[in-house]
Amino acid sequence: MANGILVIVEQNDGKVSRIGWEALAAGQELGASLNVEVHALALGQNAAAAAKEAATAQIKSVAFAENKELAYYTPDGFCAAAKMFIEKTSPAYVLAGHSYQARDYLPKLATACNRPLIGDCIGYRNEGGALVFVRQAFQGKINADYSFLPQSGAPHFVSFQAGAISSDKLQRGGSASVAEAGLDLSGVHIRTKVLEIFEGVKGKVDLTKADIIVSVGRGIKEKDKLSIVEELAKVMGAELAASRPVCDDGWLPIDRQIGSSGQTVSPKLYVAVGISGAIQHIVGMKGARTIVAINKDERAPIFDLADYGIVGDLFEIVPALTAAIKEAKGA
Repeated sequence: MANGILVIVEQNDGKVSRIGWEALAAGQELGASLNVEVHALALGQNAAAAAKEAATAQIKSVAFAENKELAYYTPDGFCAAAKMFIEKTSPAYVLAGHSYQARDYLPKLATACNRPLIGDCIGYRNEGGALVFVRQAFQGKINADYSFLPQSGAPHFVSFQAGAISSDKLQRGGSASVAEAGLDLSGVHIRTKVLEIFEGVKGKVDLTKADIIVSVGRGIKEKDKLSIVEELAKVMGAELAASRPVCDDGWLPIDRQIGSSGQTVSPKLYVAVGISGAIQHIVGMKGARTIVAINKDERAPIFDLADYGIVGDLFEIVPALTAAIKEAKGA
């Protein structure tokens, strides 16, 4: 693998996560750009099943480690395992999706390897064989270019923001070899003791898994009028979300907030209802594949980002759109 690309594929109980597929897509793109091979590594419980799944992508090989020390995610365990594998294989780049898990252990891993990390990237470009990575600064107000100094040495650690490189771009139909990583973690000191595994508080919504999101902003004016947007979300089979003002006022719970202080999402379809498009909100949803905006202000910043825009009164447009969808469904 020397001078190739290693993708650390995030998985959950044997299934590659969406951000894991996105990381593989990023690896394929960078590998093609640099004309190097792409390999992958899956860690944790049932990693073998995830490795077989990842092997359907057009990459060279997939390794997995299911050591008892990796039965539960811990930053110490995952960092130690990844470091051992990196030392065995000497990749030029180590890639991962910028998930909550990756942002927990990846900086530790880069530091353990005495290498820098460029995290939360939204894109890249190849300048004469040298990769330049793009990430946002000042809460998304500007895009800044970052590159590794030649003297920093390989491997270079990079993570990509959710939705930065769509998993739709992943080239499948591969037949990568799958093998156990052969790591000895018996001497690793793991300081975290996992007592219980749960998916957050009861009722908490993970909007990152939603394919369709209908999001509402301050244009709804009153809490009692949320029902028209809720009905639209229902007929579309969508999750309901909101901009920060709606959640700050307590009209919807905080776990439905999209933006820099909420969740970052990349659904197939994002419908923004009565949202002007403040940069703090844009940061959280700009990775959506298709964006539809409904706003009465034709100069609202959200229209600069939208694929489709409807200028008008949401209290007229949303019920009409709901009725049209019901009619199309024969409801």
